[in-house]
Amino acid sequence: MEAFEECTLCPRNCHVNRMAGQIGYCKESAELVIARAALHMWEEPCISGTEGSGAVFFSGCSVGCVFCQNAIIATGKSGKRITKERLRDIFLELQEKGANNINLVTPTHYVPHIIWAVTEARKAGLQIPIIYNTSGYEKVETLRQLEGIVDIYLPDMKYYDAELAKKYSHAENYFACAAAALAEMVRQIPMPKFDTRGIMQKGVIVRHLLLPGQKEDAKKIITYLYQTYKDSVYISIMNQYTPMKELQGYPELQRKVTTYEYNQVINEAIELGVQNGFMQEGATSSESFIPLFDYEGV
Repeated sequence: MEAFEECTLCPRNCHVNRMAGQIGYCKESAELVIARAALHMWEEPCISGTEGSGAVFFSGCSVGCVFCQNAIIATGKSGKRITKERLRDIFLELQEKGANNINLVTPTHYVPHIIWAVTEARKAGLQIPIIYNTSGYEKVETLRQLEGIVDIYLPDMKYYDAELAKKYSHAENYFACAAAALAEMVRQIPMPKFDTRGIMQKGVIVRHLLLPGQKEDAKKIITYLYQTYKDSVYISIMNQYTPMKELQGYPELQRKVTTYEYNQVINEAIELGVQNGFMQEGATSSESFIPLFDYEGV
């Protein structure tokens, strides 16, 4: 596919020829690599419901956060090579299993394959919504290709501060890119829609994973989201940060988020007037919330 020959799908703009087997920042060539395709129960209630979300975990990542919870696949160290025809069939199989949606996890570097597979799967009877579950580090030009393909955007908004983005993701332009990307997502899907069960069919949900010691940055993000979009987007504030054993050189990240820190961010959202949002309760910062990347469903 032409887009892979001098790849600029994400803001890294690597310009490598992935068709020739070269890899860029995402750690992947043009070959599709997937680590898991299965019903996933741990998304927001309007995504997972009681039936589960049909989560397809792609290997590789264009961001590469030092604290990544799914590092084994984000770094390209796990996954099985498949064809785009197999990806189409996986979508249909997940629908047969009762999935509420097809949840494309870390999909950016495979957008051309995804467009083809979704289009062909719909011809073959795929009817459930398509979710684009992303780090938020996106290019508007790439997102425009997904108009009419994606029904629900599920981006992160990781950092407001450029120094934090540089330190933890080597992407000091993260907020500028994520903010522009979100504006494009909302342009495509300006208002949420739900079915009679309360399962989202159209919409945008923005996630923020609170990091240890970063409640002030989190407050800035929540304020930006609400002042810019009010209730046209849902805001999901997450406390599930898990210190990974492999993380070294960042002592400030080698602890969990405290209840006090999390409550401070939640209180900020309440004071702002956020109504369309999600919060997490209880002990979610556990490695048990990280899926097994055992090639199930691949």
